[in-house]
Amino acid sequence: MAAARSSQGAAGVGGVRGSSRGGGAGRVGGAVRAVGRALHSPFTGTARGIRKATHAHGAGESGLGKLIELHAVNGAGDVMVTVALASTVFFSVPTDEARGRVALYLAITMAPFTVLAPVIGPLLDRLPHGRRAAMAGAMLARALLALIISGAVASGSLELYPAALGVLVASKAYGVVRSAVVPRLLPPRFSLVKANSRVTLAGLLATGVAAPVAAGLHAIGAPWPLYGAFVIFVAGTFLSFSLPPKVDSAKGEGTALLAADEEHLHGPRLKQLKRPALRTVGTAVTHALGANACLRCLSGFLIFFLAFLLREHPLTGESAAVSLGIVGVSAGAGNALGTAVGAWLRSRAPEIIIVTVVAVALGTTIVAAMFFSAFLVAGLAAVAGFAQALAKLSLDALIQRDVPELVRTSAFARSETLLQMAWVFGGAVGIVMPLNGTLGLSVAAAIVATGWLTTLRGLLASARHGGRPGPRVA
Repeated sequence: MAAARSSQGAAGVGGVRGSSRGGGAGRVGGAVRAVGRALHSPFTGTARGIRKATHAHGAGESGLGKLIELHAVNGAGDVMVTVALASTVFFSVPTDEARGRVALYLAITMAPFTVLAPVIGPLLDRLPHGRRAAMAGAMLARALLALIISGAVASGSLELYPAALGVLVASKAYGVVRSAVVPRLLPPRFSLVKANSRVTLAGLLATGVAAPVAAGLHAIGAPWPLYGAFVIFVAGTFLSFSLPPKVDSAKGEGTALLAADEEHLHGPRLKQLKRPALRTVGTAVTHALGANACLRCLSGFLIFFLAFLLREHPLTGESAAVSLGIVGVSAGAGNALGTAVGAWLRSRAPEIIIVTVVAVALGTTIVAAMFFSAFLVAGLAAVAGFAQALAKLSLDALIQRDVPELVRTSAFARSETLLQMAWVFGGAVGIVMPLNGTLGLSVAAAIVATGWLTTLRGLLASARHGGRPGPRVA
């Protein structure tokens, strides 16, 4: 009996002690889990908020949300590479030497790109069943090239230039495919302008977030932004395959010819052709494309011209890096505002919008050339970004309105390729200009004026007639 009671008492005491120890461990574990949840919550909450925004209004069901996220990844990776190249080619040497190195960079990368760019669209037209693979390939190629550039940056070897060309070509190839993919992922009652606005805005926001991160990585070491780009592009490679399978479908698609001459507008009818292959996109689209090309040319010109001008003559009281940062932020803010306004206007009078924004860009450039100052330079960057974004969305609206669905995807791919070539041309002009603000911006104004005057009559005529019926096969 005594032994039993002693045993029970011991067990009871032991049970109480064990319970006490278990309760203490449980409380510690609970506290650790609570701290973990507190630290984890901001990231998961942010991720859920981003996913909710990108998948709103049916974008999640159609697959557009996935494309929005992929384009954000693309923008973040591109800005990592841009920061690394800018610091290596531009900021690391005196101004005169930097100008020669950037000229060499343009000659080795941009010149071949002008030859390759016209091939990208038609080549990707032949791969309609492999668009996801093409986007993944563009991401993976840039990931591997980022590693090659990181080694070239550390050693100073000439491998930097061909690798940079590869990054540029892969980036533009992604852009062409992305333009062709968007129309296939539209949710019900969702305009193409609104979809492109969401995609573009996601890229801009990701660029704004990634830019300071890239600068911080560069402070650790020159190759580190490229390591970051490698990780981002690898993630983009896998994300590309998460797009819906319908992206790879080419059912009902044809090939668009970017022409609007009499031969193609009034050519033989469909029944007279055994195998019709070329179709016109119409006068409104071609004039809108010309107006957009002059704005892209202005953008490329300002990027390279102001980069050297502000390094030699920074904004009052600021360093060269800060001056470039102010202009860059102004351009990004203008681009974001133009994208938001485009989504709000949707597809209302796209011809009038294009004529107006090009006129505003022309007027601002003329004023900045006549009264050159730091404030006007920053204002010009903002207006150029705003005009470029809004005009591009209006071009998208015209393509959606005037180009038959059968050839719409091809029209987007080819128009994007031509706009990239216009940007290349503008950059080449900017790099050879003397570092004189008034002279340089006068040349920029002449470029914009040429584009505006040559497209003004056609766009206004199209606006008066309210567009035209779908183009015939030719």
